[in-house]
Amino acid sequence: MARAFAKIAFTPNVQAAQVRMGSRDAYRTAELGDAEVVELGPYEVEFIGARDSFYQGTVGQNGWPYVQHRGGPTGFLKVLGPQTIGYADFTGNRQYISVGNLDGDDRVSLFLMDYPGQRRLKIWGRARLVDEDKEPALVASVESPDYRARVERAVIITVEAFDWNCPKYITPRFTEREVRDRANDWKPEAGHVESAATTVAEIGSGALKLVVTGMCQMTPRVRAYQLRALDWSDLPPVTAGAHLAVPVRLADGSQVTRQYSLASHPQRRDMYEIAVLREEAGRGGSAAIHATWHIGTRLALEPPVNHFPLHDDDRHAVLVAGGIGITPIRAMAQALKARGSSFEFHYSGRTAADMAYRDQLAIEFPGRLHLYFTRTPGGTRLDLHATLASAPPRALFYVCGPGRLIEAARAAASQLGIPASRVQYESFE
Repeated sequence: MARAFAKIAFTPNVQAAQVRMGSRDAYRTAELGDAEVVELGPYEVEFIGARDSFYQGTVGQNGWPYVQHRGGPTGFLKVLGPQTIGYADFTGNRQYISVGNLDGDDRVSLFLMDYPGQRRLKIWGRARLVDEDKEPALVASVESPDYRARVERAVIITVEAFDWNCPKYITPRFTEREVRDRANDWKPEAGHVESAATTVAEIGSGALKLVVTGMCQMTPRVRAYQLRALDWSDLPPVTAGAHLAVPVRLADGSQVTRQYSLASHPQRRDMYEIAVLREEAGRGGSAAIHATWHIGTRLALEPPVNHFPLHDDDRHAVLVAGGIGITPIRAMAQALKARGSSFEFHYSGRTAADMAYRDQLAIEFPGRLHLYFTRTPGGTRLDLHATLASAPPRALFYVCGPGRLIEAARAAASQLGIPASRVQYESFE
C-alpha cells in the first residue's frame, strides 16, 4: 500500500476503528515516512486504458457523498500524464450533481473494476471542470472520435493517491461481447468444459502446464496462489523446500522468471501453493503477479526443483522463518510432522497481522510454534544466539528470510562453534 494513499485514507477515526478490530499494527507502517511522489506506472496506465466504465465519488455541500457510474467506449478514461487522468463528460440526465459537487469541493475518488480479472484500482485526486470554449485543445484530448455521445466538458483529475485492492469477494462478471468471444473460442472436441479464462494466452514456455485456481489474501501485502494442472490431474511429486521458477509478464510485455518456494504440504499432489509478497520497491515481478494474475491465469513452466532440502535421518530440526521466508519452512514443518520427526518452529515478523499463515500454523503446530515480533511494542524478539545454543547437540538448522536474518544465524552458529554444514539457509532477497 502506498504511503500517499494511507495518509489520506487513514484518518483518526479510521485508525481508531483499526485499533478496535486488531488491524492497526498491520497498517501503521504504511504511513511511516514522507508520502512518495505519486505517479501512475505501466500497470496502472494499461489497466485504466482497458476500462469502459468506473465509479466516481464526490462530496456535496451538505457533507453527503455521491457515487456516480461513468461509462463510455473502452479507453474513454485517458491517462494524460504520470499524475493526470481525464475523461469527456457526456450529456446525461442533466441533474449535474457531480458537476455541482466538484464546483464546491474538487476532491474526487474513482473506483475502477475488472470483473473478469477480479481486479480493482482506487484513485483519489482533485478534479477541475474544463469547458470547450475555454480550453478546446484539452477537451479534444479526452474525446473519443468514434463515440457519438455529446461532450459537455472535460473532467481533468490530478492524481494524489492510488491503491490496488485484493481480489477477495469480486465475483467474475462478463460483458455480452466477452461471453460471445469466449464462447467462440470454446472447442467441444476437448472432451470437457473449459473455464472461460483458459482461453487466455499462457505465460512461459515450460513443459508443466498450470492454471491459477485459487487466491487468498493472507496479509495486506501477501497473496497466496493455488496452482493446478489444466485437467486437474496429479502434479509431479515434490519434497519440502522445493521451489518453482515462475514466468512473469511485466507491463512492458517482457517476460522474467522469479523463484517462489512451495508453501503447500509436500505430500499433496492435487495442487501447488505459492505466496507472493508485493514489493513496492522491487524489480516488478511481485507487483506484476498481484496486478495481473487471476483465476484462470495459465502458466507454462518447468517442474519444481529443490536446492533447500530437508535431512532424512532422525536428527532434531530447528526451523527459523523471517517474513515471507515462512513459505518453505511451513512445508518443512509439515513434512517433519508427517514423519514423526523431532523439530521446533520459530517464526518472526513485523507484526502479527504481517505474518502469513500465522493462525493456521498455530493450530497445526501447538507447542512447537514460537512467534516473534520486530515492530510490536513490547513484543518478544527472536534471539538467534539463544535459540541455536539451546538446540540438541546434533541438531540441524534451517533458516529462510531476509539477508540480515541469514547473516545473524550464521554469525551465531560461528560464535557457538556449530559447523556451517549444520546451518542450511535460503535468502528471500
